Amino acid sequence: MSDAPISPAGLPAGRDPRGMLVLRTLAMPADTNPWGDVFGGWLMSQMDIAAGLMAGEVAKGRSATVSVDDVVFHRPVSVGQTVSIYADLTKVGRTSMEITLEVWARAVVHGYEEEQAFVASGVFHYVAVDDAGRPRRIEDNPEFFTR
Repeated sequence: MSDAPISPAGLPAGRDPRGMLVLRTLAMPADTNPWGDVFGGWLMSQMDIAAGLMAGEVAKGRSATVSVDDVVFHRPVSVGQTVSIYADLTKVGRTSMEITLEVWARAVVHGYEEEQAFVASGVFHYVAVDDAGRPRRIEDNPEFFTR
């Protein structure tokens, strides 16, 4: 058992995000419910955009979302918080990719917060596709992986 401090959300306190920063955006009033928290669907769409950016870089071209697993919303995101999404390429197949995401947020608009909070996570599965939408082989991409 680890002696690391645990946050109120039950997550390891004080750890850094895992993966590379692929998307940063601002939670706006149009993205929120009447209490000022962003909709989960908005956050999932931002996660899909982030994973899609990484998938396109890894596959060096067009890719498509196949499935999403294990999406967990650990805490709410409020209007005015910056949302940073980190992606980690966890698996590459012949035509497919598995990308694990972590979403972190912090206030910068309604008061500045030094520390980011871990707010959501999920695993996104993509397939590289050709111009006709058929699966295509993912070639080695030394920036991300080598077979």
